[in-house]
Amino acid sequence: MSRPANKVLVIDDEPDIRELLAITLRRMKVEPVCAASLAEGEEALRDGAVRFCLTDMRLPDGDGLDMLERLQCSRPELPVAVITAHGNVETAIRALKSGAFDFLSKPVDLEQLRALINNGLELSAAPRESNGGLLGDSALMVQLRATAAKLARSMAPLYIHGESGTGKELAARLLHRLGPRAKGPFVPVNCGAIPTELLESELFGHKRGSFTGAVRDHPGLFRMAEGGTLLLDEVAELPLQMQVKLLRVIQERSVRPVGGREELPVDVRLLSATHHALDELVARGEFRSDLYYRINVISLRMPPLREHGEDIPLLAEHFLRRLAGKQGVSRRRMFSLDEEVLEALRDYAFPGNVRELENILERVWTLCEGRRITVADLGLPDASAPALEQASEPIPETEGKGNLGSYLDEVERTRILKALERAHWNKTRAARLLGVSARALRYRLKKLGIQ
Repeated sequence: MSRPANKVLVIDDEPDIRELLAITLRRMKVEPVCAASLAEGEEALRDGAVRFCLTDMRLPDGDGLDMLERLQCSRPELPVAVITAHGNVETAIRALKSGAFDFLSKPVDLEQLRALINNGLELSAAPRESNGGLLGDSALMVQLRATAAKLARSMAPLYIHGESGTGKELAARLLHRLGPRAKGPFVPVNCGAIPTELLESELFGHKRGSFTGAVRDHPGLFRMAEGGTLLLDEVAELPLQMQVKLLRVIQERSVRPVGGREELPVDVRLLSATHHALDELVARGEFRSDLYYRINVISLRMPPLREHGEDIPLLAEHFLRRLAGKQGVSRRRMFSLDEEVLEALRDYAFPGNVRELENILERVWTLCEGRRITVADLGLPDASAPALEQASEPIPETEGKGNLGSYLDEVERTRILKALERAHWNKTRAARLLGVSARALRYRLKKLGIQ
């Protein structure tokens, strides 16, 4: 595809490398702009037609990370890739964490170079605005979408973590849509849903006759995601022997199908997601530390719904509209949510997060009579005055006869105050720490006279 107005800046102090890259760019109908130092590169960047920058790490007047840091401030929209020494993975990871779009190892592989340049130019032209289904007007969700838009520009492996139902796959799809691979396939795979004995074949492919039942060649999910994004959902479910093979694929950027004799190059962006705490699994020896650090070059945390409860009315309206669309119901005949119902939803802790909210509303839609939803229709646990979770420490014996009610109130007061302090006086978070709903906590605060 011809891009006559696009220019790619190449910064390298080796004339042979500059010439090789320039020839490749011209054959791609892209105009090269070459520089031998950071100073020359900064001069060249005054040309507003430069849409992509490829810089060596070692330069006479600095290194590629210096250029990367400067461009993060002056032209954050410009993708920058770095050229690293062969096998220097630590340097590549450092560059990716600093905001590099991608990296290329010496000696330069021309096929990888062409793919990298095409991706970089696609990214430069890609639209940046979209919520991708991650709805919410809270500061937390606005920041999350802004972070996702920034991370979409990188080719670094990314680890998405958060509780079940927080929207990890939605975030992965948004990252794909906002990135340079948006025109390529998005391939999600649930690692926990594939039988262990079939994992290698499903991920890396197999050759015909390589095992019983292999009646034809199978490309595997990595190669099916060629030029796009592969999401390894519930990556914590991978068995240890599979983790070793995945690590090699990430390092070599190639796969060997079951029964195959040679490795095949793959060009995918790898995203991983899980609701487990991978660092804890690593500490227990249940997940390889080397793989953890490779898939966790950059991480994105999906917040639980209880941390942005102000978004519940907007989310509820969205789900009700979607249900109305499925049922062919006009907006005028949709269910309405009054303030009492919204308050009950805001007070609920939502252990299943956004997915649980959607399920509750779908159940209400199915079972509710009339067009008005009541608190009773929601079917939330009755938390008008529940007992607090049992204290982890034993209650000491009282001396003398004393007043048991007053003593228990004091124990309860102490636990609530500790929870409020830990939650920085956020009542919703404190309620979560205590294992009760926000409504129940308000009841206790009022009863105990805690302001």
